[in-house]
Amino acid sequence: MTVGGRYGGIDIGASASKAVIIDGARKIVAAEVRRTSVSFETSAREVMDAALAAAGLRLEEVGRLVATGYGRHNVDFAHATRTEIACHARAAHFYHPRRITVVDIGGQDNKIIHVNAQGRRESFKMNRKCAAGTGAFLEEVAQRMDVPLERIDGLARRAEHTVQMGSYCTVFTKTEILAHMRAGEKVPEIVAGLVESVVKRILEMDPLAREVVLTGGVVAHIPILAEMLAARVRHPVHVVPDAQFAGAFGAALMAAEME
Repeated sequence: MTVGGRYGGIDIGASASKAVIIDGARKIVAAEVRRTSVSFETSAREVMDAALAAAGLRLEEVGRLVATGYGRHNVDFAHATRTEIACHARAAHFYHPRRITVVDIGGQDNKIIHVNAQGRRESFKMNRKCAAGTGAFLEEVAQRMDVPLERIDGLARRAEHTVQMGSYCTVFTKTEILAHMRAGEKVPEIVAGLVESVVKRILEMDPLAREVVLTGGVVAHIPILAEMLAARVRHPVHVVPDAQFAGAFGAALMAAEME
């Protein structure tokens, strides 16, 4: 029996580090997020210390802990590591235990993971060439218009129409934005176009031919993205609870299942 029935998951992403602690019933008892620093080791310690404090626990009271994410191999206090693909698939299947397609929209990359009814990965695709269509893309181009990331969803919802963006490249998109602004387009319409360009990028990566489950920090902060995607596919589109913590939650589930 694992000490105290507590399990941990830590997701060291390129942009943000997340830590989750769950109990024996697989319920989240603490979840924390911090911006990832240049030191993955420091980021891991800081975010896990914050989660432990929130749960009123010491590290030794967490029976098992699994690390995932870009910096997973730098978490020296983890008992095991698992890929982001495996952890996001596990979290999505926990909430939707059937045949699904998981779409993780992250800070630096997007992943499309096809999962069977038993929760096993059938195939996946990932955009490795650039950050087009990711959180970093949205954040950088939004800065060009002096729009904070937390205002993107609200502005997109105010749009009366959507400006069509012809490029996925961050540099070219910035040039496009200037052209649209000179042509008299308003910020909400441009922002809506930027969010829609993320949706288009996802649809071009791989066919979404079954029920879709979204994870990741981008959809957690910009939920209209899920609505835009749902309008373009013929299948239900869901967002997991606490979507930004899906990777860490999936890692914690795997920690619990290691016994």
